[in-house]
Amino acid sequence: MSTRVRILEVAAELLARSPNGDISTRAVCEAAGIGAPVLYRQFGDKEGLLSAVVDHGFDRYLETKRRREPSTDPVEDLREGWNGHVEFALANRNLYRLMNSPAMREPPASALESHRILTHDLERAAALGRLRMSPALAAQMIMSANVGVSLMLVSRPATFTDAGMSVRVRDAVHASVLTDEAVTATRGTPAGAGTPAGAGTSAAAARLGALLRQSPPAELSPAESTLLTEWLDRLSDARRPGDVR
Repeated sequence: MSTRVRILEVAAELLARSPNGDISTRAVCEAAGIGAPVLYRQFGDKEGLLSAVVDHGFDRYLETKRRREPSTDPVEDLREGWNGHVEFALANRNLYRLMNSPAMREPPASALESHRILTHDLERAAALGRLRMSPALAAQMIMSANVGVSLMLVSRPATFTDAGMSVRVRDAVHASVLTDEAVTATRGTPAGAGTPAGAGTSAAAARLGALLRQSPPAELSPAESTLLTEWLDRLSDARRPGDVR
């Protein structure tokens, strides 16, 4: 085990046991059996260490996603992705709070990769005509709700005691970004009361945009493809009467 990995493992263990979700570089050095200069040479400062600890811990969770073969149903993959995110947060409370702390100057690389994985699943859903909006906007909505639910469960367990709350929020958010047909097929329950006006246009624009990103047509120049994709995203993300977004 390299010195860097040993420091990260020690820091992660101290963080998991910390009653207040914080660790000192001195405690890390003592537990790892190194001097402070070694730690700072590896990570620059305490924030650099904490950011590396977050990436190290979350990387183990992401490794299962990287090895995962996408199913034939991207909507089911979205559901499983949400559930896995919440499970990771509950199993790594201090690490998860740290990962989403405003004190971190830059988002950890692991959080950015998680967002890319989510966006990829949404691109697949859009290509099948199952998305009401652009994958980029849908990813922002789902991730913000997923993180919000996870943080509440982790930080306020005495208040958020309903074990089914995460699933209800997940289904509500998915219903707002997915077409009625996608929600019905996945949940096996009747679709909502009607499709909002213009939802068909949004889904069609989102699908065409996703297909263009997957396979840019040779008949269009790169600039034309970029412009067309921008127009389609604007159509798919436009708010319409009856839209609950």
